[in-house]
Amino acid sequence: MPTNMISRQNAEAIIREQVVQQVFQDVPKQSTFMSLARKLPNMTSNQTRMRVLDVLPMAYWVNGDTGYKQTSEQAWDNVYMTAAELAVIVPIPEAVLSDAEFDIFGEVTPRVTEAIGQRVDSAAIFGINRPVEWQSDIITRARQAGNNVNADPATDMYTLLLGEGGVFSRVEQQGYNVSGVVSSLAMKAKLRSIRTDDGLPIFSTSMQGATQYSLDGNPMYFPTNGAFDNSVAQLIVGDFSQAVYSIRQDITVKILDQGIIQDPTTKEIVYNLAQQDMVALRVVFRMGWALPNPATRLDSDRTGCPFAYLEPATPVTTQTVTFTVKEGSTAIPNASVNVDGAILKTNASGQAVFNLRTGSYNVTVKAKGYKTITDINITEN
Repeated sequence: MPTNMISRQNAEAIIREQVVQQVFQDVPKQSTFMSLARKLPNMTSNQTRMRVLDVLPMAYWVNGDTGYKQTSEQAWDNVYMTAAELAVIVPIPEAVLSDAEFDIFGEVTPRVTEAIGQRVDSAAIFGINRPVEWQSDIITRARQAGNNVNADPATDMYTLLLGEGGVFSRVEQQGYNVSGVVSSLAMKAKLRSIRTDDGLPIFSTSMQGATQYSLDGNPMYFPTNGAFDNSVAQLIVGDFSQAVYSIRQDITVKILDQGIIQDPTTKEIVYNLAQQDMVALRVVFRMGWALPNPATRLDSDRTGCPFAYLEPATPVTTQTVTFTVKEGSTAIPNASVNVDGAILKTNASGQAVFNLRTGSYNVTVKAKGYKTITDINITEN
């Protein structure tokens, strides 16, 4: 005989749902580059000029009591750090704000801050969406200096990292000491098995150091903000004190309730805040960075780089760009060709060959006894 009852389905409309009073999300990730690089005093204008040692003086032995003493020179160069702006507007209807159980602005702001850190790391380290005001990224500079080591599967990882010709060695050969390591999370599994000849691990964990991980005694970071590009590099080492940055405008948050928002491409009005009862969270951040790369006794031509990286077995494709410096039909050797901070000297044929990824670059060419040319711009597609 059928039994009548009030089932869950019958009462579904009046059953109270338990709502956990928390938004489940991971902790916002900040900029790895800014935590490692050297911070300079805040910028007082859009552009900061740094004086960098360009030519080192020499000393000479004097032959005999009446020998002639030789002369030498010393020269300086200007390196410019220009502020670029990161910004975003998050529009929200006022009705949504009123009906929400949580502080929406409070939830959005740390995520926007995280996005700013991700953009800074991507541009400064990998050149991804690099603003035109900034010089070449760390990876491009290291590649141009020959500091890219291919992760050949036939070569053991210890040799690729710490052996002669490994990434640590590439930095040390140019007069710098490695101060930090940045790597993809995928490298952890490979690093755990590496041992010295005495059986000691070179990759270790500790709760006492500046970071939980270290490689050959150097602090190691595994960014989780989405900025690390595995297709370009597996691991980056370098003297991060040589990379400097400065803030022109710290992260500024403003709530707008008037004005219009236009589509950046079509310029059509998307939202009218006053007419549509909306507010918008506007976040702005401005900073600049540079890798001055002064002349040293081990790198007097400034063609080196204090960074090196381990690239995948199949490296990212780059374009070969050859600059030829001539006076009429006569080649000018030993001219300095500077492509957004990466410097090469021309050979006997007056040529300097760069390997560049897609993008726009500013070029400066100078040679002793000749006028410096600075109004060169190239675009690689």
